[in-house]
Amino acid sequence: MIRRTIAKPRVILGASAVAVLALAFPLESVMADGAVRALPPPTLEVAPGGSGLQTAVFAGGCFWGVQGVFEHVKGVTRAVSGYAGGRVADPGYEQVSSGTTGHAESVSVTFDPTRVSYGKLLQIFFSVALDPTQVDRQGPDWGTQYRSELFVSTAEQERVARAYVAQLDAAHVFSQPIATRIDAAGPFYSAEAYHQDYLTLHPDAPYIATYDIPKVRSLQKLFPENWQDTPTTVGKPTSGS
Repeated sequence: MIRRTIAKPRVILGASAVAVLALAFPLESVMADGAVRALPPPTLEVAPGGSGLQTAVFAGGCFWGVQGVFEHVKGVTRAVSGYAGGRVADPGYEQVSSGTTGHAESVSVTFDPTRVSYGKLLQIFFSVALDPTQVDRQGPDWGTQYRSELFVSTAEQERVARAYVAQLDAAHVFSQPIATRIDAAGPFYSAEAYHQDYLTLHPDAPYIATYDIPKVRSLQKLFPENWQDTPTTVGKPTSGS
């Protein structure tokens, strides 16, 4: 298990900063097969209709990078790093890092379905945020707390998520089967304040620059229509709910 050291600098990430860091740290894909590409969109989508914000929870390794990606997606109003899928209430980072709580580092994404669909979020997640073929690890981090998992909050989300994984597997877009789990959402516990907006606040941290800035650059390159330059930051964490 890789223990990530918390860096001290607090620097706001803008478009120019992202570009400079991308040059300083060449794109090193952590995607399956070493390829960074936009995967095909889901053939099945959540039916249009209804109003109000929706929430979905994504686990894909270290939550810093996953949160950083979703904070740059148009239509996402909030992305919070936290813990989900375990059996311990209100866990702390050290507990989760031990691998004994059952929790995965996760990101709760609140989005406006009139601006970005759940299917599009899935497409972005599988395209740039992780290697979905890795089991109980992601990049340099290993342990069940770094597994890939979709925590679905509605029957429609589950239907679309399962159909999309089946679609990608059937198309053999990866050389190995997708290992991402799909389970019903349970309690989500926000991570400590120093984990929130970590990519935005610490773009010069070696871990961020090496493993997470390339994900954000891939989002900008592959999904320009969904890219927003100014990230939707948390500011301060919410309580577990």
